[in-house]
Amino acid sequence: MPGIPRDLCLRCKGYRNLCGLGYCPLLRGFRGKVKMISRINDTRVDGATPPSALVGEHGYPYVNVYIGLPPSIHGDEAKKYDDPSLWFLRLGLGDIIELRSQLMYAKKKAKVNDPWVLYEEEIGLAALSRKPVDAEAELSGIPRPKLRLDPLLPPIGPTISARRIRVAGNPSLHPVLEKLIWDDVKAEEAVWTLHREGLDHYEIVRALSLGLIGTIKRRKLVPTRWSITAVDSIVAKMYLRTIHLSRPISDVLVYHAEYLYNKYTVILYPGRYSSEWIEVWMPNSLWNPHAEPSILIIHDDYWGRPEKMDGGFLAARTPILEHLASVRRQAKVIILREVAPQYIYPVGNWQIRMTVAEALRRGPVLRNPMKKELLTYLRRTHSVPTHIYDHIVKKIYNERQTTIDDFKK
Repeated sequence: MPGIPRDLCLRCKGYRNLCGLGYCPLLRGFRGKVKMISRINDTRVDGATPPSALVGEHGYPYVNVYIGLPPSIHGDEAKKYDDPSLWFLRLGLGDIIELRSQLMYAKKKAKVNDPWVLYEEEIGLAALSRKPVDAEAELSGIPRPKLRLDPLLPPIGPTISARRIRVAGNPSLHPVLEKLIWDDVKAEEAVWTLHREGLDHYEIVRALSLGLIGTIKRRKLVPTRWSITAVDSIVAKMYLRTIHLSRPISDVLVYHAEYLYNKYTVILYPGRYSSEWIEVWMPNSLWNPHAEPSILIIHDDYWGRPEKMDGGFLAARTPILEHLASVRRQAKVIILREVAPQYIYPVGNWQIRMTVAEALRRGPVLRNPMKKELLTYLRRTHSVPTHIYDHIVKKIYNERQTTIDDFKK
């Protein structure tokens, strides 16, 4: 089994710290569910959606739409249950697991080509609100806490069918988003407009996923996982238009940041744009139960076309392209991600996107390092197989060609 083995959990029983985290993530999640369910007395549940909404894939074209509610939690307090911007660099993995486990998801069936049903019930608008919105759900039963031994699934509270979901509060949408709901523009144009206006990535994802932007006659509900990939791809395409018109950088720049047992090193170096994603899952980690590290390498080309679609790579690439477009330069890019065994729950690609953006925000830790200096830094910072360091150094210094841009600053 990927991640922490079941027999390890059975031997530990939550108190021997055999996984090395210092706490039991399964019990933290279970404790969160118990807290949440203790606030539910019958099948009628009220609370404020943070906002939080997901569209599932199973059963397509009839899919489940999930609305997140922390029972009996209202006002701004509800926001913390599904807002990565409030968690980032402030909360640890255990805290996020416990918070997420207190978010109940009321689900309804919907047909993908009829997103307006959600709009008419204001469910879609509530999910796009900039502030938490009071709602009420009539459930098919009372949810029960379960101790789940499956780290392949992200930490969430119980999901349960709802006979009815009623929005009681007044959604407050960004004015540009509110206008685009009624504008007959292509989804790609709408996504780019919202991104330029500074809307949060997942706010845009929810708008696309719930079928509230795009050409009106072609709007559909889109599974959330597909929408995340689509938004990253659209934004990347737009930034590359600026990057392709820009001069290559003249320096080798190394950036680094860490969060939730994930380490990211980003290297920008002279040349026409292309990127390489090197993802290393250490032994006995979530997706790698084996004794040796598991390595995934993905390249994209000058036009931003990846060899294979991978949500983690696209999430990491977006802030890098945004940075290059902002300084009006292009560069070759290497992104090294190391995942430690303690990262036992996939909390979402938001941590990839935000940690890479944080690395760039902090500025380079190395500028124009010599080969030996870069090699020493990588070995000191990461614990991945040594041939990866050699590959990175060889790629950067052997590929570099002297051009007139090397003499410009």
